Amino acid sequence: MAAVMDIDSSFEIGENYNPNQSSQNETTNKPTAAKKATKKSSKTIEETYQKKTQLEHILLRPDTYIGSTEPLTQPMFVLNAETNRIAQRDVTYTPGLYKIFDEIVVNAADNKQRDPNMDRMEVTVDAESGTISVLNNGKGIPVVMHKEHNCYVPTLIFGHLLTGSNFDDDEKKTTGGRNGYGAKLANIFSTEFIVECVDSNEGMKFKQVFRNNMHVKEDPKVKKCTAAELKKGDYTKITFKP
Repeated sequence: MAAVMDIDSSFEIGENYNPNQSSQNETTNKPTAAKKATKKSSKTIEETYQKKTQLEHILLRPDTYIGSTEPLTQPMFVLNAETNRIAQRDVTYTPGLYKIFDEIVVNAADNKQRDPNMDRMEVTVDAESGTISVLNNGKGIPVVMHKEHNCYVPTLIFGHLLTGSNFDDDEKKTTGGRNGYGAKLANIFSTEFIVECVDSNEGMKFKQVFRNNMHVKEDPKVKKCTAAELKKGDYTKITFKP
């Protein structure tokens, strides 16, 4: 009885194939394989082995830091505005966009832990301009120069990677964030990112604009607060355009 062997359709037999010459073909093909192995790559050593800055790496591999930047559809429980009831339906969203929005909202909510007197948090989404703003009226960020890093504290915590106030592991953690990325990721994945805050302790008002994925940093504008501004009290407002 003849044996039957199925051959994968992707496997092609050449016109000159001779099963009796298999050993000869193997010998003949060895030099060709060696030539392919020694063929020089078209890339230089510098192009093959690269080193990226932290900012470059975040933009190059966003999924490592904020998740996917591709739209995702999945069932979720959401508020039906017409019935004012929670209902399940398919929602299409971008995980990366949700993440950077969440980072800013969590920052604002965490301020309630630091300042029990905080009683207002405003989230505004302007679909026409594509901007999102989050404001809280808790204790303001100190508008003072950081002596070690020679920049204002708001600049340090929103415009420099691996910065923050949660690096003391001896303290009990009651707020979000511990790796020094947080709100900076929202800055990096935005075409415009604006920081505004009032520090009533110092009597100073701060504003700084970042552009083009945090590549452009405008000089901060620092002014003394007016009596009316001091009366309104502290606040921190972040406005960004993803």
